[in-house]
Order: sequence, then C-alpha cells, then structure tokens
Amino acid sequence: MNKSLTTAFLALALPAAGQTSALQEALSSFAAKQVESREIAGVTAEVGDKGGVLATATAGLANIGTGEEMTPDHMFWIASMTKPVTGTAMMMAVEKGLVSISDPVSKYLPEFKDLKGVDGKPATITIENILSHTSGLQDLDDKENAATTTLAALTALVSEKPLKFDPGSEWQYCQTGISTAARIIEVVSGKSYPDYLRENLFAPLGMKDTSFYLTEAQEKRLAVSYATTKDGFEAVPVKIFFGKPATSTDRFPSAAGGLFSTAADCGRFARMILNGGELDGKRYLKPESIAEMTRSHTGDLAAGFVPGSNYGLGWIRIAEPTGVTAPLSIGSYGHGGAYGTQAWIDPVKGRYTIMMVQRTNFYNGDASDTRIQFQEAAATP
Repeated sequence: MNKSLTTAFLALALPAAGQTSALQEALSSFAAKQVESREIAGVTAEVGDKGGVLATATAGLANIGTGEEMTPDHMFWIASMTKPVTGTAMMMAVEKGLVSISDPVSKYLPEFKDLKGVDGKPATITIENILSHTSGLQDLDDKENAATTTLAALTALVSEKPLKFDPGSEWQYCQTGISTAARIIEVVSGKSYPDYLRENLFAPLGMKDTSFYLTEAQEKRLAVSYATTKDGFEAVPVKIFFGKPATSTDRFPSAAGGLFSTAADCGRFARMILNGGELDGKRYLKPESIAEMTRSHTGDLAAGFVPGSNYGLGWIRIAEPTGVTAPLSIGSYGHGGAYGTQAWIDPVKGRYTIMMVQRTNFYNGDASDTRIQFQEAAATP
C-alpha cells in the first residue's frame, strides 16, 4: 500500500472528538477499510437525522501526487446527485404556481411544438416525463455536450431530434430531459438556472459550496478524480469540464449532473428534505411536494440501476430493498453520482446518508461493494 495513503487513513479515519457511538465507529471503520483496500483514494461521509449530524468520517488523500489529506471541506463533482436538486427546484416552481407537472413541455418551450415521435408524427412530452426519464428524448453526444454553453442552446438542439420511444412507454435514463426541466425553470422564473438555485435554495439553506462553477478558491479544494488500475491510482480529469479549466463558465449548467458540493452541504439539503421541506425555521417545500417528487412515476417500468428501484421526479425510489439497497427501508429515496458519490434518505428510519468519493471507473457505482459497505455501516443503530 502507498505509504502516504496508509498514513492518511491512519490519521484521519478516527472518530471525531465526542463521537464514540457504535455508528461513529462503524463509519470510521468503513472509511479506513475502503482506503486501506485501495478501492478508493479518499472518502468523506456523513450520517444524520432530522436533528443534525450523527456521525462523520474522513480518510485517505484528496491528491495522491501532493500527499494532500482528505478533509471534510474538500469538494466533489456530485454528478447525477444534481437530479434530485432539479426535482426539488421544479416542485418549488409548482408551489409558486409557475408550472404544473402535467403540463406539456411545449407550453413553455415553443421549440418542442414540432417534436417528432419515433414514427415521424407530432409528439407531446410532459414535465413529468422529462423528470422521470420516460420522455423518449435523445441525449447529446460528447461533441455536442462540449460545444453547448447554455440550456437554451441545449433544448433547441434536443427538440430537433426525434424521440426514441413513445412518451411513457419506457424508462431510459436521459440527461437532456432533466436539463430541459431546468430550462423551463429559467423561462418561468426569468432567472438563469444557477441564479434560481442560489437565490431560492443554496444561499437560504446555507449550502455555501454548492455550484455549477468553481471559484479559484474552491478549485483548490476539489478532490482529484482517480481510476483504479493494476498499478494503483491514475488521475483522470473531471468529465464535465470537457477539457476546459475547472473555473470556466463556458459550459451549460447541467441540471442532470453539473453540480459540485461538499458532504456538509449535501447533508443540509438531505436534512431539509427529511424534515418535510423545512430546516432551521425556514420552509422550502411542503411535505406534499416532497411526497409527489419521491413517489414512483414509472409504474411497472423497470427503472434505476439496481433491482427493486423505481423513479420519481429526479429521485430514485427504493420499492423493494434487496442486495445493495437491503439496509434501506421501502420508500427510501436518493441518487448516486457518476464517480461513486451517494446520498440517500430513509424516512422510515429517519436518517440520511452521504458518501463522497471520486473514483471514475466503478462498473456501476450504485451497485458497488463500496456502496453496500457504506450503507451497512450507516445503518448501525
């Protein structure tokens, strides 16, 4: 094992002052073992309930090349963990009377009035379709993603592509559908999507390190992304940068996977949702809105990335806990990210769990050994 990694895991995987519970010990042991086994270079994790943080653990390195130890302040590309944020943002717009989930997308985005189905005939998709991955919209390829700098440009491009299937007939993960939802929010609110989130959610909620675009100071706290190889770890650029500087704003704010954040920020968001839409005396959503976006909107369609899942509005929902989701209760909801990050809320047990890692080559981060071991540790009484 790399000496610097060994040192980091021994130094940082210990319980924080005052945290000596069985849960804290289990979380610290999980973090240490994951680094020691070289599954990941570093990790920071948090478990909490409605009242606050119950346990945290940090281990390993944020940068192997420099020997920089992972800390709770390090930032991560949370990728598809952005989707529940977009679902939440849309429900906030619903509560303001700006939109309805059953509305056709073309009501707000005229470019979709000429949308064509698989048979070449006119087709209609709803906001519910685009947030539940049942729209049939096509995704952009890597070249198109790299060249697209605004959500308006994205929807103009997507609306020209024929649907892949009849709306509502299949579930197929679709990044452009979620970003189309964000474009609708821009139109009805009169604000850019980043500004809408910052003003209505991030700033009021105290999520000071959650953004689509990194400042120079935040870039210094971004954990390096690594692929595992037979020889160790290989640093890999963050995919969503498309070869541009980390601080560049010359890319569209991907509502499907563009956010960067910290464990603490994601914990505040999860705690607000777990509390029925309220935190620290401020209400962000009604409990009814949370119930709507976290219920199944996919019926009997096979959905999600592990068995027993269905999909809400930007949220994956656990219908039948099994395998990697066995430690969670029926009706738990959350989302994973491309580089292995995870955030889950269990309303039955009254807990949320956050795991932040940056490994690029999990075969399926949602079904990884790292995730199941984290969930088992996080379920400790």
